[in-house]
This record gives sequence, C-alpha cells and structure tokens, in this order.
Amino acid sequence: MTTMIRYSINDLEKITGIKAHTIRIWEKRYNVVDPERTETNIRYYNDSDLKKLLNISTLNKHGFKISEIVKMGNDRLCEKIVEISNASNDYESYINNLIVSMIELDEDKFEKVLSSSIIKMGFEKTVTSIIYHFLEKVGVLWQVGTINPAQEHFITNLIRQKIIIAIDGQDNNLRSDAKTFLLFLPENELHELGLLFYTYVIKKAGHKVIYLGQSVPMKDVLEVIKIRKADYILTYFVAALETKVIPDYLKAISEGFDHKDIFIAGYQIQQIPGDLPRNIKPLQDAEEFKSYLNRI
Repeated sequence: MTTMIRYSINDLEKITGIKAHTIRIWEKRYNVVDPERTETNIRYYNDSDLKKLLNISTLNKHGFKISEIVKMGNDRLCEKIVEISNASNDYESYINNLIVSMIELDEDKFEKVLSSSIIKMGFEKTVTSIIYHFLEKVGVLWQVGTINPAQEHFITNLIRQKIIIAIDGQDNNLRSDAKTFLLFLPENELHELGLLFYTYVIKKAGHKVIYLGQSVPMKDVLEVIKIRKADYILTYFVAALETKVIPDYLKAISEGFDHKDIFIAGYQIQQIPGDLPRNIKPLQDAEEFKSYLNRI
C-alpha cells in the first residue's frame, strides 16, 4: 500500500517560499488549498497542494495577483507556467518546475525544463544557479520526511546523466601543463552530483582527474596517493559524517597528503568547528574553485 505523503504548513513554507501566514490567508479567502486533518485536528497537505502552491508562487512572483490566479483552471495555470519558463531566466521558476517533475516522476517535463535552461544560460550557469538550489530544496524535502527514495533517485540520476555527458565533452581539452586532481567522497557518502560537477569544472579548465567516486575508505585514499601522483585532492561533505568527527577526518587526510592543497566542498563544511589544517582549503562554491584554477 502506498503511504500518503503529508506536508505541514511549515513544510510548504520551506519548499515554496510562501509564508505560512500567507498560505492560511489564501486558504481561507480563496480556497487555494483544502487541507485534511489528523485525528488530533492538525492540518496536513498533500502532493497536489504542494504542486499547486509551487505554480502559484511562480505566477505570483511574475506579477500575477492571487485573485487572478485562483480564477485560472489547472490547464490555464500550467500554460502560464510554461510561458514564463520559456520567456524568462527566472531561476525560481525552473527550480519549482523541477520539483514538480520530480514529484510526478515526469522525465519529459524534466528534460524540457533543463534543456530550456541550458539553451538560455549554458550548462555551468544551469548547474550553479538552478541545480544546486534545486538540490537544496530536495534536502528540505528529505528533512521533513516527505520525499521517497524513488523520487530522489529518479531526479538525481537524470541530473547525473547530464553532468557525465558534459564531462565526456571535455576529454580532448588537456593542457600541456595539466595538473592532476584526485576526487572522492568519504566513506558512506553517496551524494555524488557535486563531486561530478567539480570533475567537469576541472576537466574544462584542461586538467586531469582521478575519480574514485562514492564512499571511499580513508585507507584506500591513502593507498591511491602512494600509487598515483596527484597534485591536489578534492572531496565533498554532504551528510555521511557527523560534524564533530570531520575535523579528525581532515587531520588524517591532511597528514597523509601534507605537501599539497586539499579542497573540501559541500553543505557540511559550513558547520565544521575550529581551525582547519593549513593545507585544507574550504570552497564556498564552484565559482571560487574556478578562480583558483585560473591561477595555477
């Protein structure tokens, strides 16, 4: 039996960007959504409510009044969303459409949204301005427990395919003075998209990549360092390690690779307590890393 996915009003606020207070007003005044209630009389919302609010959020941010939007039928509302997506470079519109395509497991919609963005903005801008922020929303969905693994795997595998195709397109771009970067995810870390995008950035800059991939034990990283010469290391922290153990992890890899820079990226680096070893270089985003590549 399929489990009904339930969203609280606070969940909807986090995902759609519409304040809970505003949702309540729209609900009361315009019957925008019609929540059900638990046995203890607590409101909850479903996927249809979420999709509708995402679409309303997009239209509202593009100048449509809520009083106009509620008069639209579903077909008309979807038509307007498509028009906005085709006519503008508004990141939020693309992100909202990607969320809807994930919820509906709609590959065609995903392809249209992503292709439209890539044509207008280019691949890198699409990843840094849309995909990254979309994945942050996916993280919120995970935190509130309202996304199932099939939906996340569906969308991340589609994105993964796009990044790998872009990586393959850089294979003949090697510089004569190319440096070698060793890339891997820590043990039990499976969120690979960020690391793949850094692979693309490195290869586009004309450098070499040794890509170890997901969930690599520390001892294996240190063995690879002995076997293959690498000028730099890059790793990515999303959720696998407890924040309190990351400093010890970084100390171990710093000592194993003490004569070279080690770049660290990902959501968790903002939460690392204390000072970092001198050769550990935290990255706020890919743009910062690209600036570094331009200097080597």
